[in-house]
Amino acid sequence: MGVGLGDQIAAVDVVEVVPTVEQYAYTFGGAAPLRRVRPGTALRLWSDDAFGGKLRAVTDLSSEKVDLRFVNPQSGPFHVEGAEPGDTLAIHLVSLEPARDWGASAHIPFFGGMTGTDRVVTLQDALPDTTYIYELDRARRTVTFAARFGDLRVDLPLEPMLGTVGVAPAGREVRSSLVPDRFGGNMDAPQVRAGATVYLGVNVEGALFSIGDGHYRQGEGEACGTAVEGAMTTTLIVELIKGGAPAWPRIEDDTHWMTVGSSRPLEDAWRIAQAELVHWFGELYGLHAMDAYQLLSQITEAPIANVVDANYSSVVKARKALLPPAQAYGGLHADLRRRALTL
Repeated sequence: MGVGLGDQIAAVDVVEVVPTVEQYAYTFGGAAPLRRVRPGTALRLWSDDAFGGKLRAVTDLSSEKVDLRFVNPQSGPFHVEGAEPGDTLAIHLVSLEPARDWGASAHIPFFGGMTGTDRVVTLQDALPDTTYIYELDRARRTVTFAARFGDLRVDLPLEPMLGTVGVAPAGREVRSSLVPDRFGGNMDAPQVRAGATVYLGVNVEGALFSIGDGHYRQGEGEACGTAVEGAMTTTLIVELIKGGAPAWPRIEDDTHWMTVGSSRPLEDAWRIAQAELVHWFGELYGLHAMDAYQLLSQITEAPIANVVDANYSSVVKARKALLPPAQAYGGLHADLRRRALTL
């Protein structure tokens, strides 16, 4: 872990990065670092929406405006000094603030959870290419759903999250920013929000982490394949733990221990997340795997993150209030929460 809290407050850097379109990354791995940062650095990052800002009105159609080779633009990657394979990268999300006054969602032909796709092939026609624009009310912290085929309007609470947080994969792989896997990536987990710490295993020198795919809100499962997609200003703190790399992404917030698995079919994604939480409970509480398996069978919640990406993602979470106090990575989450208050 990095230096102590008192030293960190005195030494903290806040780095602001607004990438140009030419600097966007569309992969995890395979992209040159945008910047080098030291562990303990606070970053304020602007990221574009999943469509690259191409859908601005309901008359803008994805089939005409969006090139699916260039979606989910990432801000990054960032080379973290001292990060080596086998280490653990901690990304603490301090705040997520919408960077535009509107967000966009769309029914994209042959994409989504309730239509035929290139992987789930049927003889049905594509669903109609339809765009929705959600107006943001900053004072009320809402986004407004407006029906396209009726008159209903609903003000929904603003609940910002990041669809993508990830590092470069192992084995020199280059993976699309549409893919979630061991390295994180396009998990689309609503739990990746302000106040959460995401732990990722480092696979390459420097870790090379990126973020993007801001959502102003999203339902569990992201059924149609798109959330309320919006540009985001994310403030985060990056920290490095030597060794201890988790096999799959872990998330900690003030109330839950969480793990994320990504695969197809969906039950395999759940199994991965469940197994990772069993292993984590072995570290947290010194539990035998069979005891952790039994305990977690009685207390876990298992929200679906997405059923639309190249891999599906499942979150398995355990409520801290049901359990004895424990610390992950030497209490790093609580330390990062305290540091966040100084920014």
